[in-house]
Amino acid sequence: MFAGITTGARRQTRPAGPETTASRPPLVRELLLVTALFLVYKFGRQLANGHEASAFDNADRVWSWERALHLPGEGSVQHLLLHGDTLVKVANTFYATVHFPATVAFLVYLYLRRPGHYLWSRRVLAGLTAAALVLHITVPLAPPRMLTTAGLVDTAQVYGPSVYAATPDTDTMANQFAAMPSLHFGWALMVAIGLISATRSRLRWLWLLHPLLTLLVVVGTANHYWLDAIVASALLGAVLYFVPAPQQLAQLPAASKWFRRAAPRRTTHEAAPVAQAVAVPASVPRSVQVPAQLPLPQRAPAFPATPLATAAQGSSPATTPPRIPAPQLSEAVR
Repeated sequence: MFAGITTGARRQTRPAGPETTASRPPLVRELLLVTALFLVYKFGRQLANGHEASAFDNADRVWSWERALHLPGEGSVQHLLLHGDTLVKVANTFYATVHFPATVAFLVYLYLRRPGHYLWSRRVLAGLTAAALVLHITVPLAPPRMLTTAGLVDTAQVYGPSVYAATPDTDTMANQFAAMPSLHFGWALMVAIGLISATRSRLRWLWLLHPLLTLLVVVGTANHYWLDAIVASALLGAVLYFVPAPQQLAQLPAASKWFRRAAPRRTTHEAAPVAQAVAVPASVPRSVQVPAQLPLPQRAPAFPATPLATAAQGSSPATTPPRIPAPQLSEAVR
């Protein structure tokens, strides 16, 4: 008996350099696009100003929901930071300086080294920021550092440095009532996901320390609630569901040209292996390795006719008997 087994090349190619085969968008166009998106977000957040009463009402509800869900208090994290002035200042500096430059460095790296992942990451960040802007406008929320019930310290105002004005009314550069969702955490989580997806190092999972540290900082400095990070994670998951990753773009139909622009092209030496069904006897032990592709049988070469074969053909009887005329046939029968 024979059993059909499917064998194929299991070797996986690992990116050893820049994605030179993927289409890299024009640099000037990308700079203008990213700058325009950032300005729209910054000015859009200002639309939530002037809703102070609603922001504090929503803050009371969020604080009550967290206690109902038995989430740990934000004060437990801040208590760890208040053990020393240096640690608090480092956390405030991290909150003020790491958020935006880290995201820009992430996009620059992908643009230069992984163009396909850059397009995907840029679209995800744009979708996440747009969804967050809708919530910032429709659901103004005061941060926990402004909530009297929370009993937290505004570490930026007390220890410095601070990116916000002392009072929200005098702050013309930022909207302090845009706490939910936390884009500090949402962008940091996307940076980690993008780098894990674009690289193949065994240590790439350490990038998750970036969103973890960001979460501890935004909560410990009393700038965000736990629910702010949870909502940001939910929005990011929804955007990732609708924006396909570079590995999934090749499976889309040809009509989806807008998404297929980000698909890195496969080179000749990275052609996908094709599995073949090879029939082998069932008695063959499993330790014997079966090649992925068996050689095809070759036709025997045609040799010229030899004199001996020619003589044999000449001496052979005729293949068709001689014809006998009709009159002779009748006489033979008589």
